Amino acid sequence: MAISKTATSITTPPIPADLPPVSLTENARQVLVRRYVRRGQDGKPAETVEEMFWRVAYHVAVVETEWNSDVMTSAREFYRLLTSKSFFPNSPTFTGAGTPLGQLAACFVLPITDDMGRASSGIFQTLRDAALIQQTGGGNGFSFSRLRPKGALVKSSAGQATGPVGFLRVYDHAFGEVAQGGSRRGANMAVLRVDHPDVEEFITCKTDENSITNFNISVGITDAFMRAVVNDEDWELRFPDVLAPEYKTFNGTMDEAIAAGLPLRTYKTVRARDLFDKIVTQAHHNGEPGVLFLDAANRTNPVPHLYQLEATNPCGEQWLGPYENCCLGSVNLAVHYGPDGTVDWQSLEKSVALATRFLDDVVDANKYVPAVPQLAEAAHRARRIGLGIMGLSDLMYHAGIRYGSEEGQEFAAQVMEFVRYHSMRTSIALAQERGAFPAIQGSLY
Repeated sequence: MAISKTATSITTPPIPADLPPVSLTENARQVLVRRYVRRGQDGKPAETVEEMFWRVAYHVAVVETEWNSDVMTSAREFYRLLTSKSFFPNSPTFTGAGTPLGQLAACFVLPITDDMGRASSGIFQTLRDAALIQQTGGGNGFSFSRLRPKGALVKSSAGQATGPVGFLRVYDHAFGEVAQGGSRRGANMAVLRVDHPDVEEFITCKTDENSITNFNISVGITDAFMRAVVNDEDWELRFPDVLAPEYKTFNGTMDEAIAAGLPLRTYKTVRARDLFDKIVTQAHHNGEPGVLFLDAANRTNPVPHLYQLEATNPCGEQWLGPYENCCLGSVNLAVHYGPDGTVDWQSLEKSVALATRFLDDVVDANKYVPAVPQLAEAAHRARRIGLGIMGLSDLMYHAGIRYGSEEGQEFAAQVMEFVRYHSMRTSIALAQERGAFPAIQGSLY
């Protein structure tokens, strides 16, 4: 299944004649033509590289009409930001802006509850939602930790549960048949808590590298587990008692089950260090599983009143709540230096501020996936963006700083503090201009 990028029913005004062309190597231009420019029904490019940048800039800027901003002025600013190579958004923004599809986010996190489909986040309902997302060019992250262990009783059928790894294989096979955005297969992340009874099977599920090919996998590590490793203690693999009356209406994490006093069943007790060694050995064997530190993430969760963090996007750079998305972009540090090789802080400040506004506009410009309305609801509720950097080593080279040195570490910290400060400063200004994000009450802000 694939959705074509050739539809042309949305109008983009002509690129203003006074806007400069973008300076690119021939190889870079060919990559953009091959992967990002729109094509006609004959399969040939229907726009130039400059027109592609203008399409993205204009259709992101259009949402600023709501704030009484001049769209053409904003579009010009965004065009210059992009064509100066000062900032780039994630790929779906390039491929989706100004198209009928209009899905601009890189990745999503979807919840999976211990239900075959009656719930909106049941196993197969979530699979359907994820497939629709992948058609539009997005990837998905999932926590399989709420699924009952393999072999546990299923009262409705008097059968035994498939378990998280079995359903992971179902998801993997389905995603292998879905061409992401018509051009590539989707990226996915599967997470399982370190105290889940099936965690040992999960750790080794990719030993055969041909068995699960569309997922990264990571074990969700807790502080309690790491203490057990340090102290060489036993570790219980447990899950809420699925036969308990309370479980029928429960739909939460293990931490929430403990807090609610749900009866728990211990399926197996292992030596914590043995389990940790199994994770390390398998990761050394083929690079997986990774580890995600659940408690550390939730200590800095900016919206703890909305949810407990359980999973990240496929690449692991951003923790997200249910149905939230990665609205990502990177400031290119490699172009922010002066004639003497030192950082051009003034131009970097301007790029960070404009990039932050661009990403906030993407939250509104994104059409998400209309068949999964929770995606737009979650995005507008918290308005999360992810502004990162690229080109740090290039900037260090121009500044005469060795990458990896103590001076380099201090320099990197200084740059990131600067980026974070001015991005947050711009976010505050946007909140004053447009209103704070709806879920601000109860958040860390």
